Amino acid sequence: MISKKIGVLLLSASTLTASIVSCKEEKKEIKQTIATFKKEGELTLLKKQTDSIIKQLDIEIADSDYERQTGMMNRNSMQDNRGMLFVFPDMRPRSFYMKNTKIPLDIIYLDDKYTIVSFQENAKPLDESSLPSQAAAKYVLEVNGGLARQWQLEVGDYMQFTRTKE
Repeated sequence: MISKKIGVLLLSASTLTASIVSCKEEKKEIKQTIATFKKEGELTLLKKQTDSIIKQLDIEIADSDYERQTGMMNRNSMQDNRGMLFVFPDMRPRSFYMKNTKIPLDIIYLDDKYTIVSFQENAKPLDESSLPSQAAAKYVLEVNGGLARQWQLEVGDYMQFTRTKE
């Protein structure tokens, strides 16, 4: 038995548009993948004056173009002892936004010496407004909204991080 799909091409001379109509309508379902946390490193935040530990985090590392563009998009939650560290190839002013990001975040900008240069606190979910750094940055750390204040982070505090072996 041979099955045939019959299509009709409709042309409209007045608008120069074309449509294809099929006898069999195919349903296409797009499933959105929800990213889950994958520990790729450990990060320690330290106080500038005393070198005392502020907080230790398990981190995901976004160091490819795709990972940096996707970031925390489409995630429903993140534990307070986790974060995402964005690693850029150069130092320059950075700007993030919250497109498709469902949870509030603190965005912490750090220079090439791992020192905090500025913050954007409690970035609003799904807001596409620009959230720029106040100085050139090579690293950006995203943690749950409100943690930078809770941890009493300040410009000048710094981080250390290591990648876990795969």
